[in-house]
Amino acid sequence: MRWVQLINSMSTSDIIISKNLTIPGKELKVQVSNSGGPGGQHANKTSTRVSLRWNINNSSVLSDWQRKKLLAFFLPRLTKSGDLLLHSDESRSQSFNHERVRIRLADLIREGLKPVKRRKATRPSWAAKEKRIKKKKVRSQIKKDRKYRGDRDS
Repeated sequence: MRWVQLINSMSTSDIIISKNLTIPGKELKVQVSNSGGPGGQHANKTSTRVSLRWNINNSSVLSDWQRKKLLAFFLPRLTKSGDLLLHSDESRSQSFNHERVRIRLADLIREGLKPVKRRKATRPSWAAKEKRIKKKKVRSQIKKDRKYRGDRDS
């Protein structure tokens, strides 16, 4: 019971993404479970793995363009219901794992909302064109030299 209260109190704090965007703690669902892998008796009796769930579709703080951009960015990671699910079991400490998963969510959202850099169209330089043509001529000559040029009695 004590751990459940700890998780509930931790999940109510907001995640600050930027000065204009903060994810309210009430939109986050946190679950704990046993971590996998070795660890002996400690791993078998404590719940240190933290799973954080956030539904992008139902978020009240996202504008339409932010929601659209994040849905496209997180598409491979989303569940069928539109939840983004993140896990952390790096440490034996539940509170550390909880903090790590919240930091990871904030970093991923920042990355997903980053503006895409437009490509500036450029042309190859004169020297680059000449170099490419020279390579093509050298390659062509190599292939010509491979041909059999014996006497033809036809």
